[in-house]
Amino acid sequence: MIGLLRGRILAKQPPQLLLDVHGVGYEIEAPMTTFYDLPAVGDEVTLFTHLAVRDDAHTLYGFARLNDRDLFRNLLRVNGVGAKLALTILSGMDTNSFATCVQGGDVAALVRLPGVGKKTAERLIIEMRDRLGAFTAGPTSGAQAGTGGALAANPTEEAVTALIGLGYKPQEASRMVRAVETVDLSSEEIIRNALQSTLQ
Repeated sequence: MIGLLRGRILAKQPPQLLLDVHGVGYEIEAPMTTFYDLPAVGDEVTLFTHLAVRDDAHTLYGFARLNDRDLFRNLLRVNGVGAKLALTILSGMDTNSFATCVQGGDVAALVRLPGVGKKTAERLIIEMRDRLGAFTAGPTSGAQAGTGGALAANPTEEAVTALIGLGYKPQEASRMVRAVETVDLSSEEIIRNALQSTLQ
């Protein structure tokens, strides 16, 4: 099991990034809460990782904070929640916000996330309530703070593509991005604002 990687960022295209670790390029999928904390392309970063092994693929997931990875692993234990949905949940809200939703039984906030229906939200609240302590103990961070990278050639298009990758329908992703101010923002900042607007 690969539990941690430290290397240089070669490319960022949410929800995927490419990490050079001593000449080996690791393709990693990460939630937006991790992308917000990533330094620029070319800089070094440390990520806590989870390796998911299936018959048809080996997928590596990366997280800026240890409690994010713990939450991801706990989400995978919930009936009906796979890795893609767990990544979407962590992209839509941070660990503390999720814990607040679970503790308060806030089904409405969870249903706003793509792929989370009412039944799934209720199941998350019931099954995760007893596990909150496992991933809310502390904000141990692996990612080094940075500027979030240089502005992309077309950060608006990258933001739409990333939202589609997180499970939003193309028309919905475009609408979310159009609803926020995008001037002089990186794709990560546009995505953050778009996701926050859906939770208000």
